[in-house]
Amino acid sequence: MQAKSDNAKALTMDYYLDIRLRPDPEFVPPIVMAALYAKLHRALVALGTMQIGVSFPAHTKNHLGDVLRLHGLRETLQALQAQTWMGAMAEMVQTLPIAPVPPAVQYRTVRRVQTQNNPDRVKRRLVQRLVQREGITQGQAETRISVKAAPALDTPYIEMKSASTGQRFKLFIEHSPLQPHPSAGSFSAYGLSPAGTIPWF
Repeated sequence: MQAKSDNAKALTMDYYLDIRLRPDPEFVPPIVMAALYAKLHRALVALGTMQIGVSFPAHTKNHLGDVLRLHGLRETLQALQAQTWMGAMAEMVQTLPIAPVPPAVQYRTVRRVQTQNNPDRVKRRLVQRLVQREGITQGQAETRISVKAAPALDTPYIEMKSASTGQRFKLFIEHSPLQPHPSAGSFSAYGLSPAGTIPWF
């Protein structure tokens, strides 16, 4: 009975924390949001939790907006904030207190979306095969391989840098249609989930 109650509590993600970007004449909001989100990602990795979700309540079709909202149980959000993970960026944002989710909310998933075939990934794979099969240099193989660009996603994104490869990539983020009930699911170290919902208000 207790396990069922705990699961229901986890599904509701009953607390949230808003982080608002302060206006800055030197940096446009997408650049500040990308830097903030990268710090959050590292903090979530360090915390090792799969129970903090994110949403962007001021997002539009083209931009994620200037508010990053974190969702979770109060204890989990407090553990995250105890890391003082923002560092110097704390001066560039306004962090509101952790607060309970209001009653009568709807729910949605906030998830990562990717093109089916990333042209850079496809080209790297084909170049490696050609180098191995024909014993030519990578440069020679690259001149022989042509890959069509994949269609662009019509979804807002954050520019990120891979910690493992050092390469920059676009993390496309989609807010799914609203639904009346929460659904279970774990959240990645980016605070995203293909199945788990966050409350939307």
